[in-house]
Amino acid sequence: MLGGGGLVAANVYASASEGGWSGQGSGDAAGASLRSAGMATIDCPDVGARLTDVPEAARGDVDRELAQLDQQIAEAYQRLQQSAYALRQDPKAADNSVMNPLKDKRTATLGRIADAIGRAGNRPDQLDALAPCTLRPAEAAPGGESAAPSQSGGGQDQGGQGQNGGTGQGGNGPVAADYADINSVPPNAPKAPPGGTFRTECGVNENGLFNSDNVIVAPGVSNGAHHFHDYVGNQSNTAFASDQDLADAKTSCADQGDKSTYYWPVLRLQNGKQERDAGAPGGGTEGNAGQIVTPKEVTLTFVGSPSGKVTEMPRLLRIITGDAKAFVNGPANANASWSCTGFEDRQLKDKYPLCPSGSDVVRSFHFQSCWDGRNADSANHRTHVAFADAQGNCPEGFKAIPQLVQRIVYDVDAPSLGDGGKGTPLFAVDSFPEQQHKPVTDHGDFINVFDEGLMRTMVDCINSGRDCGPGDDGKGDDGNGGTAQPGEQPGGGQNTVEPSATAEPEKPAESQPEKTEQPGKTEQPGKPEQSTQPADTAPAGQPAQSDPAAAPRVDATTAPANTTKNQGGATQRDESGAPATAAAPQVSESAPAQAAAVTTPPPANLEPQAVGNGGLAETGANLWPAALGVLLAASGLVMLLRARRLRY
Repeated sequence: MLGGGGLVAANVYASASEGGWSGQGSGDAAGASLRSAGMATIDCPDVGARLTDVPEAARGDVDRELAQLDQQIAEAYQRLQQSAYALRQDPKAADNSVMNPLKDKRTATLGRIADAIGRAGNRPDQLDALAPCTLRPAEAAPGGESAAPSQSGGGQDQGGQGQNGGTGQGGNGPVAADYADINSVPPNAPKAPPGGTFRTECGVNENGLFNSDNVIVAPGVSNGAHHFHDYVGNQSNTAFASDQDLADAKTSCADQGDKSTYYWPVLRLQNGKQERDAGAPGGGTEGNAGQIVTPKEVTLTFVGSPSGKVTEMPRLLRIITGDAKAFVNGPANANASWSCTGFEDRQLKDKYPLCPSGSDVVRSFHFQSCWDGRNADSANHRTHVAFADAQGNCPEGFKAIPQLVQRIVYDVDAPSLGDGGKGTPLFAVDSFPEQQHKPVTDHGDFINVFDEGLMRTMVDCINSGRDCGPGDDGKGDDGNGGTAQPGEQPGGGQNTVEPSATAEPEKPAESQPEKTEQPGKTEQPGKPEQSTQPADTAPAGQPAQSDPAAAPRVDATTAPANTTKNQGGATQRDESGAPATAAAPQVSESAPAQAAAVTTPPPANLEPQAVGNGGLAETGANLWPAALGVLLAASGLVMLLRARRLRY
């Protein structure tokens, strides 16, 4: 009896601590995965958005302190996770263990921001009023959007917080309500107006360039984004890249005159796979878990203004479209849209699309098309650029510039929401921990590093109504050749991709054995899939990666991802695209001097990042020693009773 009981207790304790029931992995990465956002959201005032007038001399210090505020929020989520048991017993304990320490740290940081501004100009008053944060239950998220799982199953609750809304592989989203069937969306995208275009081809990040930095918002701060980015174009983009580093870098673009950097949050499949960033800041330690997906296609097109001619962009102009914190801040600056190939007259702002079989997921970003004529950046990374109005007119004092339109295509299947993504995994963009992987937080980043000659060619092509691309030498298409271009409208709306005489249709699903048909995906007759560019946009002979001496970090952030698919014999790496949300850019000035590169090899044996979803078969496999203990204990009890009878 004693031996059997001890075996039961030991096995149950081991299962609970190793994740046999809660779904936590036993490794450091899985154990550190942030799961507390499913239980609550830490809502803090956006300090950066309030700082609209920062002296140039104080910009570097202010940007670093703003990044420190984000780090403090991430650490607060980790304390929430570590205190989960105590908080379930006494929710008010969060004030002393999490929220008050966070307020104290924010107060000190805000004081340093005020001091930095005061040394260069007028010290701002009452910044400390932005120090307090609010702890919101997941069921009462801002805007009335519930983060609680729906009856259809939500996502994979690998953090053991399913009853409180903690879904998804990292325990902090997404949930079933974050997805919508594209067939249920009415056509809502206006047609693109006529005009010239300029296309640049920079590949799909086949070089596997990732990091969780953001040289625009947090220059000089490692892991300033707290989520991973895909990069195409400039191959030296890290938090420590100076303007000169960017100018001297190699580029993945077909036209070597384009060394611009284009980046966005990666898209992940929440399939339990342990990526190289599983134990790294910005990755698994902050709730960004699962397999990074490589885009199938990336189209980068610059379009003109419907109200007149455009002028050249200033070199090193920084633009961010969308709001990475839109779930907490509200959707005012949200600006990304989601759709499916063949259905791009239907666009979603706050939902991920469920695409039918044979149709791919599409992310679109329309960047700001008006510039103040003076600044390459602004204190809050927004006010130096703006969107044109519905007629294409810029605000007073602003000039029309070529508008960047990004279109990113992914070959991913519609997730099986009924079982929480167990059959077909959920997909979602990386995000800050408190943003819960909401699609409304999607955003895109751009730094203009075109050489002056190529920029003039771009403007000439657009203003003369031609369609130009790599190798056109500025001649482009005269309007009779029919070069296929994306049909997005310059005004910032989401638009239909019009069929073109030269647009090649996608291959049918039958020719792609890797993509399995999923429930809820139905072929749509009369909805042929259109492709504005060939699926393989990476030109042959494209430069690989910059020299090791100047290369971005190749640790968990920049190492090439694992292979996920083999389409047509071509190996495709895991990586992905980024979020684009706010209409206002969050651009900052040039970064401090570049730090020495750190090259750390990825872990050798990658295990699934967070498996164990509480299935019946899995539970039985994990607890068979306990079952044996029960039998032993029962046998001991029978023997004891029989011995007592014999004695008396």
